[in-house]
Amino acid sequence: MSKQTQTLTVLGQDDQDDAACCPVITAAPLDAEQAAGLAQVFKALGDPVRLRLLSMIASREGGEVCVCELTPAFEVSQPTISHHLKLLRQAGLIDCERRGTWVYYWALPATLDRLAAVLRAPQAATVSA
Repeated sequence: MSKQTQTLTVLGQDDQDDAACCPVITAAPLDAEQAAGLAQVFKALGDPVRLRLLSMIASREGGEVCVCELTPAFEVSQPTISHHLKLLRQAGLIDCERRGTWVYYWALPATLDRLAAVLRAPQAATVSA
């Protein structure tokens, strides 16, 4: 067998080994605009208070929660909670409606679904395995 044939055989073998160990990507990678949008979402979730706020809102039976119920759960001021909620709204994770004195918040399923889809990507499954 010639040296060139041996090289081709080894390369072919490596390609087969790579295919066996690496999952096939079934989704298109993020484009620049998608990455920028998701970065804003991840940045909003990068703060423990905001992550807890989203969790409290998303897990609420009935789908919405009054700000008056959120504030006592934290050791920060009401204006700070309002600031965190504003950042979650700007990231497209929640929305709100004023009803008299109180503001009610709910999670936006479309954004949560998009975030979950990215986290379920084959690359994420490989990292956690």
